[in-house]
Amino acid sequence: MAERVKQMLASPIQLADEVSKTAEEAHSFKQDCIELKRQTDKLAALLRQAARASGGLYERPTGRITEEINQVLGKALVLVTKCRRNAMLKRVFTITSTTAFRKMNFLLDSSIGDVTWLLNVSASGEERADHLGLPPIATNDPMLGLIWEQIARLHTGSSPEEKADAAASLVSLAQDNERNGKLIVEEGGIGPLLKLIKEGTVEGQEAAAKAIGKLGKDPERVRQIIQEGVCSVFAKVLKDGGPMKIQSMVAWALSELVSNDPDSQEHFAQSGIIRSLVGHLAFETVPDHSKYTVGAKAMTIHSVVNLAAKDNNRLTQPQPQPQTPPQPQPQLQPHALLLHNNSDNSDSPNPQHDNGTKYTTRRDIGMPSLSGLNLKGKEAEDPLVKASMKAEAARALWKLAKDNIKTCKSITESKALLCFAILLEKGKGEVQYNSAMAVMEIASVAEEYPDLRRSAFKTNSPAAKALVDQLLRIIQEDDSESQLLIPCIRSIGCLARTFPARETRLILPLVKHLDHRELSVSREAAISLSKFACTENYLHMEHSKAIIESSSAPHLVQLVYFGEGMAQVPALILLCYLALHVGDSEALAKAEALSALEWASKQVSLIQDPVLESLLPEAKSRLELYQSRGHHRFH
Repeated sequence: MAERVKQMLASPIQLADEVSKTAEEAHSFKQDCIELKRQTDKLAALLRQAARASGGLYERPTGRITEEINQVLGKALVLVTKCRRNAMLKRVFTITSTTAFRKMNFLLDSSIGDVTWLLNVSASGEERADHLGLPPIATNDPMLGLIWEQIARLHTGSSPEEKADAAASLVSLAQDNERNGKLIVEEGGIGPLLKLIKEGTVEGQEAAAKAIGKLGKDPERVRQIIQEGVCSVFAKVLKDGGPMKIQSMVAWALSELVSNDPDSQEHFAQSGIIRSLVGHLAFETVPDHSKYTVGAKAMTIHSVVNLAAKDNNRLTQPQPQPQTPPQPQPQLQPHALLLHNNSDNSDSPNPQHDNGTKYTTRRDIGMPSLSGLNLKGKEAEDPLVKASMKAEAARALWKLAKDNIKTCKSITESKALLCFAILLEKGKGEVQYNSAMAVMEIASVAEEYPDLRRSAFKTNSPAAKALVDQLLRIIQEDDSESQLLIPCIRSIGCLARTFPARETRLILPLVKHLDHRELSVSREAAISLSKFACTENYLHMEHSKAIIESSSAPHLVQLVYFGEGMAQVPALILLCYLALHVGDSEALAKAEALSALEWASKQVSLIQDPVLESLLPEAKSRLELYQSRGHHRFH
């Protein structure tokens, strides 16, 4: 950087010397040329002072100021050159006036002010003036000068407190409007912010991490931030020790960057961040496996999960940190895990010891290994901070998993599903909501990729069973908030192809929500049930019968008529699938499903749906085969 700054300063210094020498040779306007030479010599002296301190100069304003000075000195050279020409040439060229010298002296004075400000703002904290003011070059853009000053303080602040204050100022500026954030990135603010995250005080690290999150508001800026090395810095903070408060803010900033540029998922994943995030999620969520040593028989996964839940009482409801944008916070009371008995309790046999005693290992209970993650001393952290860390780790995994098969594989291979299961049961507020959203994104990707579905959600996986049980528990609860219901319902629907025909316990709770007070929940229930009943599902016949037996037909007919735009189409699609697969159902005849399909086939807004375009006529035709019999029987 020092070499580039020297190159920037070389040109105006040479040009200033040439202007000064030419002014000495003036034959006309001598007094004006003497004054112009004095101003130029003063400017040259400041430029040489800046060149000697080039290692400490802030590069971005240096480049703009030197470019402006080059233009001013170029005009000055033209002016003084006219004054040394002979009388004949003066009559040929435009006559020079005193007004031109007055304007030029004003420009030179502004250039002197710019260089003086540059030297001041680039000085160390002790040498810098208390009130810098604005450089003349930023008169028409005061915000630019303010941003330069704060970034310079990050570079040369005399104390950690001053640098922390500068980072906090940049956070405030970035929050004001988008242009400020763009200027901070363009003017080189990312580098010193990342350095502050690595070397600053707790306050400085926190403010710097928050600033990074605030600045990554669009894909272009996120790419610039990644080029500055944010991935390795964030990975180190999340892996190494240090205050959990800082790690939580870094996880939040990571979520913001990935949210605004999904293409950045790969960059963060390659830095090993997923393993660290899962480690923070597992910390004090799944207790140490040594607690569950038993004599004659290894404890089942269900016992481990239940004991883990009891030991996890310290998970309190997280309160949004002042520096963190508010997230939806569903308020749910914890409930006991609803875990059904299953004889297949692990993916692999437990190790045998000489005395015949069996032990449950981390691998058996699906606990992620925390090796390489420094969590020493974290037990003493404030419970609210620990809860916030879990919430932000879950949120970061949610954003990293969205539509990304590689990330989802990494997350599920790290055995994070058991952590999510326990947090869905014992967590509150953001912890629970973010966990549900992460599970939803993983399930959504698993729906599209059979390999992931079979590996992460295989029927004999204890962690997957525990997770499904928690999703089902939330769906069954009457007091569940829709913000939590929707991701859980959607997750079950995405996993519809993994459930055997005997898994009928999932159907009734979904059918119940077809009559939910919020149409958004009814819509999601209809969509999820359609994934059970659709032709692509191998067990569609069995699932369709189970849906009908759960008294879904009246609710679906009502939604078709009165579901408005939100739930109408999903309900009609589900009704069509049921008509195709169990068209002879008495329940469909009683609910007058054929009348509903006939009415729907006349609604332009419905028949234009690409799915219904072919599905609706086929379902209607299927029902017509049984309508007379159904009509005779029930009317």
